[in-house]
Amino acid sequence: MRLARVVADGKIHHAQLVDNLLVAGGRGLQQDQVRWLSPVEPRNIIGLALNYGGHAAELGLEEPPEPALFFKPTSSVIGNQAPIRYPAGGTHCHYEAEVAVVIGRECRRVSSQNALDYVLGYTVANDFTCRDFIRNTFRPPVRAKGFDTFCPLGPFLVTPDEVGDPGHLGITTRVNGEVRQHGNTEHLLHSIPDIIAYLSEFMTLGYGDVILTGTPDGISPVVPGDVLECTVEKVGVLTNPVLQEVEL
Repeated sequence: MRLARVVADGKIHHAQLVDNLLVAGGRGLQQDQVRWLSPVEPRNIIGLALNYGGHAAELGLEEPPEPALFFKPTSSVIGNQAPIRYPAGGTHCHYEAEVAVVIGRECRRVSSQNALDYVLGYTVANDFTCRDFIRNTFRPPVRAKGFDTFCPLGPFLVTPDEVGDPGHLGITTRVNGEVRQHGNTEHLLHSIPDIIAYLSEFMTLGYGDVILTGTPDGISPVVPGDVLECTVEKVGVLTNPVLQEVEL
């Protein structure tokens, strides 16, 4: 199934995609006539840094021996087509297309072999980052990744039966239609089952927790006016324009 949360006629609808039509409570909604919300309301958002060797290399950093973690605030979440606000004073911001894993039920100390049993579904994430606020003396990059609008998710939550093996999913980013980033979850340093198992060693994962699994190499600066399209094979295309934040 492909599930969405959208606003139509001033109300939030939980919809399912059926033959290119969003269906909510028996009512059909055209995709271009709704305002998209994130398909999930995250409880926690846990990100992995440098989880692709190519991305670590392009930043001149070593591959981490164990998952390098950070949190994004839930206030950073927006949906498909919503604008990302380029922060006033920022000079170097970029996209990071990722597979986002959504946890469906409580799990603690689960094994890698059983980890996918706790997955509600998958969506597309853009871990938007402003590198102006990343310094060697300032880790993890809370401010750089924590601005409002810096965590687009969507457009759909896709159930595991449609996705199949999450270890073989292509990831592509287009900026104004030009391919800038291309990778595959085959190259994750820490696989999705291993990530879930690792996190559950020390924290209880619960319904609605979102795990951002890392971005491949191919990041590049963007500017206000650009339109970003982050695609994950079998999951969908997440589109967001970049707008300049108005300095108050």
